[in-house]
Amino acid sequence: MCDYCGYTHLVHLSMNTRFAVAVHILTFLQTQGGEPATSELIASSVNTNPSLIRRLLSQLAKAGLTTSQMGTGGGALLAKPAERITLLDIYRAVDEDRDVIPLHPAPNPQCPVGRNIHGVLEGRVATAERALEQELARTTVAELAGDVARRVRRQGGAARGTP
Repeated sequence: MCDYCGYTHLVHLSMNTRFAVAVHILTFLQTQGGEPATSELIASSVNTNPSLIRRLLSQLAKAGLTTSQMGTGGGALLAKPAERITLLDIYRAVDEDRDVIPLHPAPNPQCPVGRNIHGVLEGRVATAERALEQELARTTVAELAGDVARRVRRQGGAARGTP
């Protein structure tokens, strides 16, 4: 309950995982050495449903990050070198609302905090979002795949992404 106005309605807010799954998909594709990967194979790595993988692959293809090879032995491939795909590219491809830190849509205007919270948060959130985008632009899928390969080697396994 709000100490100012007694408002008790709670809205469930949750972060979405599309970005993390899309990064996983592209990193997995990089580990395949140029061989196409089916949505079923990718889904087994992500531990999710192939239909979710296909939806994200569609978004990634629209952004020019993946392509598909049809027919027997077909599947998804990177559309350009992993060294040229940044986390920011991926974020922009799958983020549907473009708000990294969305503000809740309807604070209570009768509450002094509710009435003013957007005004005090907007500039700070915009600064944080710019910093996040700058950081995402510094990291490529090739770097992530290299990091994964190093971790796998330390664990004594094979670096190719096959579950």
